[in-house]
Amino acid sequence: MLLAASSLCWASGAHTNSLNRDPLVREAYIHFYNLDYPGAVERFERFHAAHPGDPQATTLLLNAVLFQELYRLDLLDTTFYANDGFLTGRHATEEDPKTRDRILGLADEAIHEADLRISRNPNDIDALYARGWARSLKCTYLAMVERGYSAGFRLATKARDDEERVLQLDPEYVDAKLVAGVYEYVVGALPWPFKVLIGFAGITGSKTRGMELLSDAGNRGVMTSIEARTVIALFLRREARYKEAIQEVRGLRSLYPHDFLFCLEEANLRKDAGEGMVAVAAYREIVANSARPGYFAEARLELAYFGLGDALRGQRHYGEAAQAYEKAARTKNIGPELKIRSLLAAGECRDMNGERDLALKDYQMAIDAGPNTSRADTARKRLRTPYRGL
Repeated sequence: MLLAASSLCWASGAHTNSLNRDPLVREAYIHFYNLDYPGAVERFERFHAAHPGDPQATTLLLNAVLFQELYRLDLLDTTFYANDGFLTGRHATEEDPKTRDRILGLADEAIHEADLRISRNPNDIDALYARGWARSLKCTYLAMVERGYSAGFRLATKARDDEERVLQLDPEYVDAKLVAGVYEYVVGALPWPFKVLIGFAGITGSKTRGMELLSDAGNRGVMTSIEARTVIALFLRREARYKEAIQEVRGLRSLYPHDFLFCLEEANLRKDAGEGMVAVAAYREIVANSARPGYFAEARLELAYFGLGDALRGQRHYGEAAQAYEKAARTKNIGPELKIRSLLAAGECRDMNGERDLALKDYQMAIDAGPNTSRADTARKRLRTPYRGL
């Protein structure tokens, strides 16, 4: 059933690189969408070795390696991006130098391979698409892990230009609409002063057009259907269109019921939609399923505990919320950013529950975990003055 469901997008009549229909690529994506990143990477490595010099094969491997690392760093938790704080704050990220070098090396390899083909044929659609995709993935790493927004934006613009060129040459190359759609939406969503500023440089965007492009990629994309629908759900969440976002995520869960992030995202959306105790039950179900051998390929329980804490806090169950946040902070291999967020939130809930001594311990641990972060600054304020709510 899973193979049949996941193969629907591969039967699309949209145009694509023939490599994307290879059985090994399809098999690798089954593992990828169930968050079995080691299984996906191993298959894409074999595919890459079998197609030396092909930018599409290189970018397929790059995509899997990148998302494996983002998942390890807890950077695929959409609560981190549901507001604009992640753009302005100082955050803690434990970058792995070897993985960083591999990701950037694969990105440069794919771009170089594409450049060689484009130098021989400027209208090589497959090479243009692969270069745009590789540039967008490199941009993702620079922006999400290293917070290199200026360099990331320049790469994003080049990636958009590549994919727009693809669509000019072949409007049915639907996969190119993912990168183009994300760019259109993000630029269109910028605050008005920024729009005016970048408008002088000829940079424009439209949220409406972005969603239209993403919708087509979600409906007809050969290899971007799942990604486009995931991005649509995130953008709907940012616009507080929770019912539509929940419907989108439930559709994704029906295809991949053992994808930990899709299960987590539905619980996140229930919480944001004001369905407090429904969300609490959803988070607890995720924790329970995580204890079932083989149910999830890899569960990042800290994300579920953090969401549970948020949901309980919203219902003013401050003691239980603090316990959930503290469980998140104690989870093995938790990323430093989420650990600090969890401890700060736990301290605030302890304060709200009249447990000042426990709150002080949580605040101090938050500071120790990331002394040079924005949230550590907040924790220092809480050490001086008990938190009493907004």
